Amino acid sequence: MKRDFLRSLVLAAGLLAGWGLGLPAHAEDEAPDAMIKRLSTEVLDSIKSDKSIRGGDLSKVVALVDTHILPNLDFQRMTASSVGPAWRQATPEQQKRLQDEFKTLLVRTYAGALAQVTDQTISMKPMRASAEDKEVVVRSEIKGGGDPIQLDYRLVKTPGQGAGWKIYNINVLGVWLVENYKSQFAAEINAKGLDGLIATLVERNKANAKKS
Repeated sequence: MKRDFLRSLVLAAGLLAGWGLGLPAHAEDEAPDAMIKRLSTEVLDSIKSDKSIRGGDLSKVVALVDTHILPNLDFQRMTASSVGPAWRQATPEQQKRLQDEFKTLLVRTYAGALAQVTDQTISMKPMRASAEDKEVVVRSEIKGGGDPIQLDYRLVKTPGQGAGWKIYNINVLGVWLVENYKSQFAAEINAKGLDGLIATLVERNKANAKKS
């Protein structure tokens, strides 16, 4: 239980990395580890200074996700990877519903954890990558409030408008978010199909809402 809570807490810090902070004018030129360091430090400072976020104000959490997370997160890739091969057979409507329900699930999972942010700080680890790499892993630790917690990111460099590095997977305490959900979703899809997975997510989100 404690391990799951820590995952939720650090996931909160990770996914909140883009909230309200804005991207630099030349975001496409910013190194991925520098971006994670900057965003993580700023978001921890923002959480510490905002009582409503720390209090788990879900409406504010959702609004911030909609406005500020998406520029830094490849959420479609995250959802598609979590759903697995069945994503390619999903209709556009099913894909939209899966993304919407998955986002709601993640938001409600870590909203309560925001209240636990106190004096944590970010420590970056050396990154092994070349200038030509289009996908990289950035490794870090959250320090403060107990043992250091491993927090790693997988990022992809995107071209075109809004070019730059985007997060598409997060590793908390040795467990990659996408792989964790992929095994859960696969069992639901095998038993009930894509519509069954959507229905399960809807019910889980309703149950979580009642606990809020």
